[in-house]
Amino acid sequence: MTDQTLPPSADCDLRGMIDHTLLTPEATAAQVDAHLREALDLGVGAVCISPTLIPADAYGLRVVTVCGFPSGAHDPRVKALEAELALARGADDIDMVVDLGAVASHDWAAVRRDIDAVRAVVPSEKTLKVIIESAALSEDEIIRCSEIGAEAGVDYIKTSTGYHPAGGASVSDVALIARIVGPHVGVKASGGIRTRAQAIALVNAGASRLGVSSTRALLADAAADAAPVGGDAASY
Repeated sequence: MTDQTLPPSADCDLRGMIDHTLLTPEATAAQVDAHLREALDLGVGAVCISPTLIPADAYGLRVVTVCGFPSGAHDPRVKALEAELALARGADDIDMVVDLGAVASHDWAAVRRDIDAVRAVVPSEKTLKVIIESAALSEDEIIRCSEIGAEAGVDYIKTSTGYHPAGGASVSDVALIARIVGPHVGVKASGGIRTRAQAIALVNAGASRLGVSSTRALLADAAADAAPVGGDAASY
């Protein structure tokens, strides 16, 4: 299992925790290249792009991609093949969407089979995250999805795709997931993170990776408001 990034200390930048994200379905290869160059300029930890747009040359950046995105309503074999193809193209991280229909039905065996299918093709030196769409779930469903992900050996539980109408990451959901999975599984907060204050609150709640599309604006906000990281999340 990949070592998880620890929450930052008071003098740590958020940059290294950010997966600079471009997952709009109409994104072109030229836009992805501009996105990669922007990530280099911003000094972020990784880029997250659609699997068919993974470039041969990622400029040395860590490449995150998705499978079963954004609905999760895909056959596990399709998700596994999608992950395999993405890894062959150069992906370092696979962010898979859980089968939300199985979650809603409380068919936990199906949820586990879905995750296992992708875990089986993602080698240990790569990173697997499971997107559970936490804003659309009950507390009990968040707990059970987090438990199953941890039992299946995933590296991170990720809150959201950013595309569900229920919303994105929340401090309370991140804190709940972090409590359930413990220190050996990371938490990636994603969806609707636009300000430094939001990012810090999520990190303080237990997030160790952040999926952000408006990265430049968030980091500009951070430069303008250099409040220390590591304080009480409730103060933001």
